[in-house]
Amino acid sequence: MRLQLSTTSDIQSILQIINDAKTHLKSQKIDQWQNGYPNQTQIEQDITNNESYVLINDEHQVIATSMFSIRPEPTYKVIDGEWKINENEKYGVIHRLAIDKNYRKKGIASYVLKEFHQKLMKQQIRSLKIDTHEDNHEMQYLVKKLGYVYCGIIFTEYNAKRFAFEKVII
Repeated sequence: MRLQLSTTSDIQSILQIINDAKTHLKSQKIDQWQNGYPNQTQIEQDITNNESYVLINDEHQVIATSMFSIRPEPTYKVIDGEWKINENEKYGVIHRLAIDKNYRKKGIASYVLKEFHQKLMKQQIRSLKIDTHEDNHEMQYLVKKLGYVYCGIIFTEYNAKRFAFEKVII
């Protein structure tokens, strides 16, 4: 498997994975990603910003997608709680992590997150932050299993409540 920056040729595969994830979340009665987000415009913006990644399997298929950035996340400035690492210090952030429905429950999400941990360590960036819907217990389980700590509640730009987590990498 190989984690790499996405290109415009990956957009349709990314959208298929995201749309399947939307269906999966809806089937669990989780209203995360049920309002038109993420969409093609968002993915194209991530690609333009060099913040969209895909995981390619040995058959050269896209099996996972994520946005990863080291730019400050505006919605993380205000938290009902406390981040582990000072807000003024550089950190990584992940959004829009989704796994192909045929590869769920196979450790792919853990693999992707660990790859981002490695990228941060190489840049001497100490932490990675992520947020998720309060009812998305699968994601909460995953990040806790990987050593992320619950830090509090943030609100997205469209005023949706999210549980925020952080992992101190180094």
